[in-house]
Amino acid sequence: MEKELVVIIGGPGTGKTTIIDGLVSKGHCCYPEISREITLEAKKQGIEQLFLEKPLLFSELLLEGRKKQFNSAISEPHKTVFIDRGIPDVLAYMHYIGDSYPAFFDEACREHKYSKIFILPPWEEIYESDDARYENFEQAKLIYNHLTETYQKYGYNLIEVPRGTVEDRIKFIFGHLA
Repeated sequence: MEKELVVIIGGPGTGKTTIIDGLVSKGHCCYPEISREITLEAKKQGIEQLFLEKPLLFSELLLEGRKKQFNSAISEPHKTVFIDRGIPDVLAYMHYIGDSYPAFFDEACREHKYSKIFILPPWEEIYESDDARYENFEQAKLIYNHLTETYQKYGYNLIEVPRGTVEDRIKFIFGHLA
């Protein structure tokens, strides 16, 4: 059985988590975005915005977490596993803030390959900031561009999911699998 690791990416506020939640409610195997839990853990330790204050540390923690998710997903009994953001997202955000990173970040992207990448375009009507999402909509569009460039650099063909209801977006994704 060929394992499909399907990653859903996009800038902040594009509906990734809503789609993942919709897939979970239909009984699909999904892995959530982990940056919020890293941010919340840092807040407990008194660091208000770990990504802004210590971006390399944040990115290293994120990279390790995403590698663990990848390895867990490979071990799942399910044929298809959906993942909210992949390893190259870490590099895209580092590019976005203009930070450099050690070579092992690049190696992780080359060593951990996903089956399909669905990208959600910026969508101003649904965009909201919150405690863990500090970017404005203009910044979200820049992040989208960095995500596109980074994933393409690693040879991925990005499938853009059109705007629409959660149901329509999920149907679109399934229409492009296997």
